[in-house]
Formats: sequence, structure tokens, C-alpha cells
Amino acid sequence: MAENTVKKIATRESYGNSLKELAEEFPNLVVLDADLAAATKTGIFRKAYPDRHIDCGIAESNMMGVAAGLSLVGKIPFVSSFAMFAAGRAFEQVRNSIGYPHLNVKIGATHAGITVGEDGATHQCNEDIALMRTIPGMVVMCPSDDVEARAAVRAALEYEGPVYIRFGRAAVPVINDHPGYHFEIGKGTVVREGKDVTIVATGICVDSALGAAKMLEEEGISAEVVNICTIKPLDEEIIIN
Repeated sequence: MAENTVKKIATRESYGNSLKELAEEFPNLVVLDADLAAATKTGIFRKAYPDRHIDCGIAESNMMGVAAGLSLVGKIPFVSSFAMFAAGRAFEQVRNSIGYPHLNVKIGATHAGITVGEDGATHQCNEDIALMRTIPGMVVMCPSDDVEARAAVRAALEYEGPVYIRFGRAAVPVINDHPGYHFEIGKGTVVREGKDVTIVATGICVDSALGAAKMLEEEGISAEVVNICTIKPLDEEIIIN
């Protein structure tokens, strides 16, 4: 397929669309945002369900506390902001108000990593995975494309406990759009078979890893590519194999 015909969707778009599509199935779902609904794409949900969307303003730490409270009265809050603010600025509240009591709060962190070139170094959060992994009981996921991002949002809603999902800013190729695709928290997938070397990747780097495998093939090297969407709990078995 020619490069210009590859279907590309930003995983933050997938996030906003998924929340809207799952709202009726999960009537307790509420969405919180920190004055970034247009960028995190929770605005898609807000337009359809304005009474279930709370804009907490530029007060991310407070937003985590609000989400914790909502979870204690039976709601399933999905808290949204840029990764730099959701994992960085609000780390202490996530740790103590959500992680420590193991509350049923989901965190949708968009604009993660260095793909946020347009927003500058202050917004390029490369530390969020490391930070969220350290919180006991926190599930950490980093979907590779639109298909996986939608599956991760559903899986997070069905899971009882705190979940952190990392979404990117830029549009990325859809690579999991095939009938055999199956998503499960804690399970990696082999997206390309190979016998000489294994490349393990997560998030939007999976597509780059597939590109690298093609380049290696031209040099006579057979590269396996493993997609690890769930950083925690980690699928140790597939990596060891």
C-alpha cells in the first residue's frame, strides 16, 4: 500500500470517539477534563452527553480528587489531560487519592512523548510511563493505533481499579485492523513473525518497528516484532519467548 493511502488516525481521536460510543453501555461513565476538551478530544463526548462531562479548569490535581470522590459513589470517572499534567503535575494526587486506595478511576493522558513537537519541550512528557508504573495496582497501557486505543478504553471500563492509558497527538497508521485482532490487558501480540532478532515496541513506535523490520529484511535479517500495549502488568512470557 502506498504511503499516502495508509489510513492514519490519532489515538487521542480514538479516545474521544470511544468514550462517546461506550457511554450508553456504561451509564455510570463520567468524563472529566482540565480545560483541554478540544485537544484531548473529550469534547466529542461532551457534545453528546453534556450532563456527564465536567470541566475542572486548569486544576489537574483537584480534578484527580474529584474523580476519586465520584468513583466512591459508583461512577466510573475517566480523567483527561495532557500526559505532562495528568501524570506529572498531578502525580501526588494520583498516587495518594487514586492508587493507594485502589479506586476505580481511569486516566486518559493525551499528547504523550516527543510527538508533541508543536507544543515544545515542556509538554513532551517522556516520564509518564515510568511514573505510573511505580504506583502499586495501577494498570498502564499505551495503544499503538486507533483499533487498539478503542479496545484499551473498553478494557479499562470493564476493569475494576485504576488505569492509565497513554495517547498520542499525531495521526498514526492503523495496523491492527484485521479480523484476527484480539485485545486483552496484560497480553502482548506478535505483529510480525521473525527468527533472527526480536523488536519489542509499544504505542506509536510499533509502526516504526514494523518499518525497521522491513529494512532489516532487505539486508537478509528476519525480525520479529512484538507489540506490548500493556506496560503493566507486563507480558513477560511473550518477551522471554
